[in-house]
Amino acid sequence: MRNLRRSLALLVLAVGVLVSCETVPITGRSQVNLISEQDEVKMGAQAYQEVTGKAKVSGEPAANAQVKRVAQRIIAVSDKPDLPWEVKVIEEAQANAFALPGGKIAVYTGILPITKDDAGLAAVIGHEVGHVLAHHSAERVSQQMIGQGLGGALASGLGANPQLGQQAVGLLTQGLQLPWGRKQESEADHIGLVLMAKAGYDPHAARDLWVRMAAASQGSSRPPEFLSTHPSEETRIKQIEESMPEAMRYYKPR
Repeated sequence: MRNLRRSLALLVLAVGVLVSCETVPITGRSQVNLISEQDEVKMGAQAYQEVTGKAKVSGEPAANAQVKRVAQRIIAVSDKPDLPWEVKVIEEAQANAFALPGGKIAVYTGILPITKDDAGLAAVIGHEVGHVLAHHSAERVSQQMIGQGLGGALASGLGANPQLGQQAVGLLTQGLQLPWGRKQESEADHIGLVLMAKAGYDPHAARDLWVRMAAASQGSSRPPEFLSTHPSEETRIKQIEESMPEAMRYYKPR
């Protein structure tokens, strides 16, 4: 136990020296990020090329025009308009979108019937831009690095049982990832809500989107919320309603 406490103390000291603390825009949350923005951009560009290279990029004019139109308005009101932003439409039935570090975003055609219009799409793209602005991918990599370090310290304290040590590493890393994933998703919703309002889209459309998403997901199997990296639709709707007064302060119809 003494070795365990010593290992943890040394680790906390090392993290205190090396960690870069940042503030997430709009929410003001302090975060731990060990990855530079320059490295984020490189990582994101490489991953984006790999993903989109294997996917079927849509050439449908109306879908591409809508996605680019909405993305440009959201990006213009962000605090990082000069990032190498890139938005592509992926021809796939799943109702999804994703963001990679450095401003790389993809929107799947399967989500467009649910977004319905520009305002609904602004909720999706605002959410993805929120992930980029908040450096969520880099933060999760940093958490994994720290989690593995903490797990390693715990494993060393259990030294007589290597198998138990490995299990401790896995459980600790998973325990860090799941709640932080939900917190990041909720934070991206919050940032996206404000961004869409600043861009002139009625933020109430975000709530309406998640009502439709809840209806679309009925009957699908999914893990309980506490075992998921995403909040439930009901939780998201509640949180969006709570953030609505803040967003409405920025909303001016265009």
